[in-house]
Amino acid sequence: MYPPELVKPMKEDLTSVGFNQLVSPSEVDEIIENSGESLLLVVNSVCGCAAGNMRPGVKLSLDNDKKPTTLATVFAGVDGEATAQARKYFLPYPPSSPSIALFKDGKLVHFLERHHIEGGTAQMIADNLAEAYKEYC
Repeated sequence: MYPPELVKPMKEDLTSVGFNQLVSPSEVDEIIENSGESLLLVVNSVCGCAAGNMRPGVKLSLDNDKKPTTLATVFAGVDGEATAQARKYFLPYPPSSPSIALFKDGKLVHFLERHHIEGGTAQMIADNLAEAYKEYC
């Protein structure tokens, strides 16, 4: 587990643009089951690719006409139970952090694993998500 002071700015990087920070399994269940039309659920992490690419790419992806109606995040290595619960909804994909899941009507429709994020630019991640938003949001 990481010290709260270390992860606070990383959490705020997403919560400052409207992401709901989920810290319990019940919060994860609630948001997935009641998110409305579409939900973007981000597994945040201290990983360098999360800091350098994923979080900026996710934020950039929201600068579109079509975007998810609900935004949420869990933090791997910090909010362990919430992250484990979110990963149940990501099956058949294996645990991956960071990762990005798009749900439509409570069903997983698009997923970016760490290997899709690592080595990509923020713009590449944003473009990938924007295409998914066009189709599902």
